Amino acid sequence: MARRSIAIYGKGGIGKSTTTQNTVAALAEMGKKIMVVGCDPKADSTRLLLGGLIQKTVLDTLREEGGDEVELPSVLISGYRGVQCTESGGPEPGVGCAGRGIITSINLLEQLGAYEQELDYVFYDVLGDVVCGGFAMPMREGKAQEIYIVCSGEMMAMYAANNISKGIVKFANAGGVRLGGIICNSRNVDNEKEMVMEFARQLGTQMIHFVPRHNDVQRAEINRKTVIEWNSECSQADEYRTLARKINQNQMFVIPKPLEMESLEKLLIDFGLVEGVAPGTQVLA
Repeated sequence: MARRSIAIYGKGGIGKSTTTQNTVAALAEMGKKIMVVGCDPKADSTRLLLGGLIQKTVLDTLREEGGDEVELPSVLISGYRGVQCTESGGPEPGVGCAGRGIITSINLLEQLGAYEQELDYVFYDVLGDVVCGGFAMPMREGKAQEIYIVCSGEMMAMYAANNISKGIVKFANAGGVRLGGIICNSRNVDNEKEMVMEFARQLGTQMIHFVPRHNDVQRAEINRKTVIEWNSECSQADEYRTLARKINQNQMFVIPKPLEMESLEKLLIDFGLVEGVAPGTQVLA
């Protein structure tokens, strides 16, 4: 099977990094060879795969050692079941653009031969700010062929997912990127599963999996592990295995059809997320 490059997008705080790491752990359990490229300035995209170790980021390494001195082992660490982990990091607080840091990091990883390893998957864990050129890089330059958006039934999570879909449309022809589906990371919103399924349908895609909310996720994180490593027998571990299996077998890749604001608002009202608001009333800025 040819290597697959996947970018995981979503609103900040939606559980993108947690979902990515647990899904990657499940794929690794299946015997897949994977590299995870953390594209979040917080540098927490690989922490659970590394047992809580906060690895030195590419940008920090560049600042300390200079471009000519950096070697691949200093920025790429083997984690759970051999998953290769790297973090792009960000600029010093108040200085520079975090998005530009992603471009610098990925370019350096290419120069150092990170992508020359035998891999089944490369995952990019990316902030949902597609307005910024750096965060859009996996779409824009063809680094990722597949996008999955982590969403919930919350209003702003769906709003962000719709905006990310607009970014996919913009880069679909030039970069060949396609949307593989919506991952619903549940927040226990009323009618959440049905609402996100309908949102995905209107986008022209699928809700590839509904991940129920469960305290085992937090328990595993406190223990600095993915759910699968912390308690492989628990029900939540099976949820991530199911998601991993669905991604591995997915054949549905589309150019999405982002909703107009009025349609998104109507969807939220129809499913009871926005109460006491008459249809046609604007509820999103």
